[in-house]
Amino acid sequence: MNKTPWGHHLILDIAGCNDNICTENGLKKFVKALVKAINMTAYGEPLIEHFAENAPEAKGYSLVQLIETSAITGHFSDKNKDAYLDIFSCKKFDNSKALKVVEEHFDPQSIHILYLSRDAKSPVKAPFKKRILHNKLINGKDKPKTEW
Repeated sequence: MNKTPWGHHLILDIAGCNDNICTENGLKKFVKALVKAINMTAYGEPLIEHFAENAPEAKGYSLVQLIETSAITGHFSDKNKDAYLDIFSCKKFDNSKALKVVEEHFDPQSIHILYLSRDAKSPVKAPFKKRILHNKLINGKDKPKTEW
């Protein structure tokens, strides 16, 4: 049985982002920095499109950046400033570097993190982890930052 996964999949549900998720230029700068930080090679320019102009609750950008070893995809909500990002690659990458780029570009309040080692011959079992980035009052007490 092969112990090395075929693919590496980082799934991020990102809450309370800044306005960079609401602009094509902000998203383009983000994905270019991400590709560089995780040592990937972009295959062409990113596709960034704004959708659901007539549905305010769904309105936002979608992003696809092909990389030589697979793809980076994202969906970004204008209304609630949340983001949903997937990085999949058959080449291993540093999750902490990806998170650093997300934090630098989007300044989120929290991130739910799921990392999957992908292999078609092995079942996947992995829970989400939560990363709180800003101290928040929870039940009257300060909630400290969590670490990866």
